[in-house]
Amino acid sequence: MKVVYDPEVDVLRILLSSAPVEESDEDKPGVIIDYDASGNVVGMEILDASKRMENPRSVEVEYAAAA
Repeated sequence: MKVVYDPEVDVLRILLSSAPVEESDEDKPGVIIDYDASGNVVGMEILDASKRMENPRSVEVEYAAAA
């Protein structure tokens, strides 16, 4: 997974896969979901990110403990 924030356009992009994007849908205003040819989610974009979160330049990662 890769997270990229572009402050010039205020877009946060979360890449879940390196598969090419076949289709994109704006399910909710300002949130675009990208899909591959099989319909799997490969990424998402959050438009106007600085207005939707506290700090789009900060990423916190948390892993659940293995059972």
